[in-house]
Amino acid sequence: MQSLLAGGAILLALLALFTARRAVRRLERITESYWELRYESGQLKARLTRVETASGLREAEEEPRPAVPTAFVPLSSLKK
Repeated sequence: MQSLLAGGAILLALLALFTARRAVRRLERITESYWELRYESGQLKARLTRVETASGLREAEEEPRPAVPTAFVPLSSLKK
């Protein structure tokens, strides 16, 4: 009886292992597709901006705005 339970547990563990591996491969494919789509989206936005600027639908931006500098805020000042 115990050997039957042990065999069932091993089969269940192998099934879980194969399912987990398949899920990992699927997650890798989905992640790769996500980053490819983000890259393509950025390329298309840049291309659209160039076309709109060239056709006069949008004014060219003079220069990019500088990013707001991040400031260090000590945690002790937040506790007050």
